[in-house]
Amino acid sequence: MTAKAIPSEFEDLLNRQGKRVLAGTHELCGALADPRRRFLMRDDLLDRAKVAKVRKALQDGLAGTLEPLDKPIPPDSIWEMKRDYGELLPKTARSRTIFFDSRREAGVKAAEKIGLTRMMRSQSFRAFAAALAGRKLRSGWGTQVLRYGPGDYAGPHNDHHPENKDAKKGYIDLHLSLCTPQVEHQWLVYARAGHFSEIVPVGGAATLTAYRLPFWHYTTPLVGTAKAARWVLLGTFLYA
Repeated sequence: MTAKAIPSEFEDLLNRQGKRVLAGTHELCGALADPRRRFLMRDDLLDRAKVAKVRKALQDGLAGTLEPLDKPIPPDSIWEMKRDYGELLPKTARSRTIFFDSRREAGVKAAEKIGLTRMMRSQSFRAFAAALAGRKLRSGWGTQVLRYGPGDYAGPHNDHHPENKDAKKGYIDLHLSLCTPQVEHQWLVYARAGHFSEIVPVGGAATLTAYRLPFWHYTTPLVGTAKAARWVLLGTFLYA
């Protein structure tokens, strides 16, 4: 699988509806500018045939370079409690990942080789996020790749960064989820009015999700056969 499977511009992965978002003529434009709306999920904006080629390129070119992301429940989270109902749970998670912090990392080199880095750094990727956000976003956004296998998940967290002066007032995440046919389901649960009352599927073949962070949410364990995988291409955008 060559780099040609991954286009240089994110725009080339969009179908007709997705390109309307980018052009500013879709009903989703500015959806996350509404203070009552923190999250959206759509499975009708990406070209499924092109996404399938990208997913194969990821599997062929990146699977062997991923690093384990393993943050279990701390063993003292129960027996070190001093008060009834005084539980405190830090963010827990299990998946595999590539962080783009250093170009010397094997995963980063592999991502560059197959053309993934170029697509995730393309201007149309930021422009699409900005269209959903309804406001301008900074250049120099963060990127990450995640791969969930059977049983992998992300525990309850809010993605608030009060120590980061640029992110502490909020930011936008854009996720592309590319699932193999072996995935049965995976769900994102998020809070509304103080309760984990909302749930949406994120286990589709070509799903796009966008978040106006921070807010409370978690991702349920992926269910599927041994070869099931959900690849997530993630961009984090600060407001201009």
